[in-house]
Amino acid sequence: MEGMSTRDLLVLGTASAVPTKTRNHNGYLVRWDGQGLLFDPGEGTQRQMIRAGVAAHDINWIFLTHFHGDHCLGLPGVIQRIARDGVEHPVRAVFPASGREYWERLRHASVFVDTRVVEEHPIGGARVEIDTGGAPFTLTARRLQHPVEAYGYRLEEPDGITMLPERLAEHGIAGPLVGQLQREGRLTAPDGRIVTLEECSVPRPGQKLAFVMDTRICDAVFELAEGVDMLIVESTFLAEDEPLARRYAHLTARQAGQVAAACRVRRLVLTHFSERYTAEDFPRFTEQATEFYHGDVVLARDLEQVPVPPRRRPVRVQRRAT
Repeated sequence: MEGMSTRDLLVLGTASAVPTKTRNHNGYLVRWDGQGLLFDPGEGTQRQMIRAGVAAHDINWIFLTHFHGDHCLGLPGVIQRIARDGVEHPVRAVFPASGREYWERLRHASVFVDTRVVEEHPIGGARVEIDTGGAPFTLTARRLQHPVEAYGYRLEEPDGITMLPERLAEHGIAGPLVGQLQREGRLTAPDGRIVTLEECSVPRPGQKLAFVMDTRICDAVFELAEGVDMLIVESTFLAEDEPLARRYAHLTARQAGQVAAACRVRRLVLTHFSERYTAEDFPRFTEQATEFYHGDVVLARDLEQVPVPPRRRPVRVQRRAT
């Protein structure tokens, strides 16, 4: 792991059902303050991790959106690597409970010296709050619309505050008094005045990230994407192939852009591309997404590192003259 403050996406694969010479099956490692969240490890994920310079020890979570092969066939290799490398910390595995039969097959796909660190967290229902075990974020899942049960995931950092040094200085608050003000919300300043936390700070919205794979447009997609700093989303088809997208319950690049615009997303990461498209077609994914969305668009490439956008600067409320 690069550092405890890292917040980014390491793209391990960007193909959909069929990999290509330049695009591996799905695989996405979100690195968030020392936690590694591996989403949808498709076939070849273990080798892609080696190429990207990450190890089994960098994985704390495994999320499966559903049990189609391009989203899960790399799971046996990843788990066996966790066992072989002697990972000692818990690795929480989240997957649709309806696919437990397939989970068991993948989890025990071959003979190997097993590990006890993999903790299973099967989920069910339209909306799920996931126990994060004390991680510095919350996780929710929403059921999407696909031929098999599929979930999208949303990661949220709790809202916080940013202290304002000039306001603290005005009141003579420094050193341990700053921590006391943060803990208690108010204190008596050295000059005898009562000072509140609101006078010396501004709200700091927590950062948010959403991961949306195979689905047709539905309310859950918008709920997951609302106000996130980064949306990682499938855009399997171009707009002219929307009939295919409807038939197979996928999104187009244009629909991904519509979602990002409606939900005020800060960075849109397009991925999960059909093998029907050639290198000459890919600029059109960005063009179609930006018909509606005018923010930052990333057309994901294998082994690319995509940072979460820098935190927005807090808005400082001007004090009224007295």
